[in-house]
Amino acid sequence: MARYSNLLCQRDGGIAVLTISRPEKLNALDAATVDALDRFFRDAGDDDATRAVIVTGAGDRSFVAGADIEAVSGFTALEGRAWGQRGQAMLRRIEALEKPVIAAINGYALGGGLELAMACHLRVAATTARLGQPELRLGIVPGFGGTQRLPRLVGRGRALEMLLTGDPISAEEARAMGLVNRVAEPGKLMAQTTALARRILRNGPLAIALTLQAVDRGLQMPVSQALEWEVAQYALSCATEDVREGTRAFLEKRNPEFCGR
Repeated sequence: MARYSNLLCQRDGGIAVLTISRPEKLNALDAATVDALDRFFRDAGDDDATRAVIVTGAGDRSFVAGADIEAVSGFTALEGRAWGQRGQAMLRRIEALEKPVIAAINGYALGGGLELAMACHLRVAATTARLGQPELRLGIVPGFGGTQRLPRLVGRGRALEMLLTGDPISAEEARAMGLVNRVAEPGKLMAQTTALARRILRNGPLAIALTLQAVDRGLQMPVSQALEWEVAQYALSCATEDVREGTRAFLEKRNPEFCGR
């Protein structure tokens, strides 16, 4: 794959492991890193060899500690608006990707870091991770989607408590409220996250893509329209070679060999 500023990319079969690497800044997001993430996920969407992405942070202290405060502290209103739109566009690209994206949260996921994790489809956190939206402590409002994705994941009341206090929560608290899917010991985080990705990739790739699309777009619609969208995706899946293989494999009591068509 191409080289991206402040990102390390490794392959594990069809899984791309993406490490945000600014350890001297606890992997905080600056403009170069936001732009690199946007380019990476644009390229990943077009790369047939990439079937899933795992996102993590360099080192054992931080996933992403937030935005680079030095870089954003002097923003005017117009500059703040442009920065927020830039970050939101990047995170929306991740959220809308039709390939599974899993955050392996290895430490601090604060502010923009939690917003990045929430844009991923699934989240696995180390027991040592701390998650929060502390922006109000700096006198600013979350700008990369925190006020919108957090209530959708954990509910209005819990989200407002996290947003208004700025207090971080533990990985176990995050799992209890549905903010993360799983919790792992630090030394087992990547192994368990990779195992989860491989479990997903046993399924039909077109069905995975259509399901991600159905959930992503359906959540933006009234239920009646979302159900119509779901049945359209279901109909598309019925016409694929993969569904023929999947149903034959089930009847023949063997593992399917999907071709992605």
